[in-house]
Amino acid sequence: MHGFDPEIAKGQAAAAALDLVRPGMRLGLGTGSTAARFVALLGTRVAQGLQVVAVPTSEATRAQAAALAIPLANFNEIGELDLTIDGADEFDPKLRLIKGGGGALLREKIVAAASRRMIVIADSSKAVETLGKFPLPVEVNRFGLAATRRLIAKAAQACGIDGPIELRKAPNGEVFVSDGGNYIVDCAFSAIPVPEDLAARLNAIPGAIEHGLFLSLASAVISAGPQGIAILGNPDAGI
Repeated sequence: MHGFDPEIAKGQAAAAALDLVRPGMRLGLGTGSTAARFVALLGTRVAQGLQVVAVPTSEATRAQAAALAIPLANFNEIGELDLTIDGADEFDPKLRLIKGGGGALLREKIVAAASRRMIVIADSSKAVETLGKFPLPVEVNRFGLAATRRLIAKAAQACGIDGPIELRKAPNGEVFVSDGGNYIVDCAFSAIPVPEDLAARLNAIPGAIEHGLFLSLASAVISAGPQGIAILGNPDAGI
């Protein structure tokens, strides 16, 4: 990894994803530092005359897109999206992801599920053989937080997984609150050998609104690293 600069790599992955955008597309705009690179590049293209409409996955992305004069669509009115570009905290060889480090996993998953294609952009350090090194975020209802945490721990233990489940704090020390008004717990499980099993168990917990396991959602991952751009999956799937 000598000489590897993840910030440069993020920009390279974002630029490669921009090549997938066509005039008239309905785009989902992701959240996080890598997605922000894509939004910035898209803003330049829009200023040059590219016509698209976009749905942001967070208030931070909405503010960035608005500042760049990227036209924002009413998600409830347009329904299906053509393409979503978003980052990931981890991805494995089967295009399974952990997302939510930026706290926008609920909206990110809603937008991804409404898209014909989801393309993930990342620097190569996000590639893993087994998901779980990055703590798994779970967005939870404030009501019954302690009970929900116990059920999350029980679900993990049923999968042979264990680890601390910590309530996320904001930089100011206060409890982090998502754009949807919920809390997030970060589950440091170290390894999640069968993500589908854990996902199904988490889905069954009433207080767990959404989790950061994104399974069967990404069409491709565009990864940038010391060896250049690598593409995992098929970016053209779903066209």
